[in-house]
Amino acid sequence: MTYKNIIVDKKKGYAVITFNRAHEMNALSQEMRLEFNDALGDVEHDPDMRALVITGGEYVFSAGMDIKEMSSLSNVEIDDYFESMKRYLKKIYTYPKPVIAAVGGIALGGGFNIVTVCDLIVASESAIFCHPELKLGFSPLFYPLSQIVGVPKAKEIVMLGEPMGAKEAERIGLVNKVAPPEKFMQIAEKMAETLSERSVKAIEELKNICSVVPRMDKIAALDMELSISGMLFARDERKIHMNEVLFLEKLRKKKQK
Repeated sequence: MTYKNIIVDKKKGYAVITFNRAHEMNALSQEMRLEFNDALGDVEHDPDMRALVITGGEYVFSAGMDIKEMSSLSNVEIDDYFESMKRYLKKIYTYPKPVIAAVGGIALGGGFNIVTVCDLIVASESAIFCHPELKLGFSPLFYPLSQIVGVPKAKEIVMLGEPMGAKEAERIGLVNKVAPPEKFMQIAEKMAETLSERSVKAIEELKNICSVVPRMDKIAALDMELSISGMLFARDERKIHMNEVLFLEKLRKKKQK
């Protein structure tokens, strides 16, 4: 499918979705949100795509919701508007494949929300994160952010709405890696390439563990993780991968002799 507001680039093992409204700072218009949700579904159901990178390009990730569009909404349109936002956020948050946010510039409001529901975040040194919603009279998305940086820090970010640079975001654990502007996409795509080579089933189960375990008591968490490990260990796929590793190790030792 051809899109107007996003670009979908399917590579070997992973896909890159790029927001493509640079003239509007990648503000999330209704049409763009519909295209984004459709593209997420397309990548999810493509068995050749095992990981996903979401980016806005080199200079901006997304300025958030389209303020001009939002300001013209009638009361009867508000529910549908926020429902469309909820659809793609929930889809990313529960995505069975690894999702990497590659943030090249500003990620404000709704753009910041997308970042916080991704699995991994790579930021350019020029990236800026901010939740200005309170200044406009409505509330930012709190829960995903609080799961990453903790409740006290998340409260500070959403209540004060102060811009935060990439280095500070890395320091508080929001961002996984910070890179120069010319290298952040390369790093994000390398992550996706690495993850695309991993077992699909093992990654899916690991994502479930990461989501559920933090809310369990420690004994139940251990029981769950070890049960899943046992299930994965019994699969034929594990045997194939382990035999490949042993074979490569034998070759390495022969070369050393």
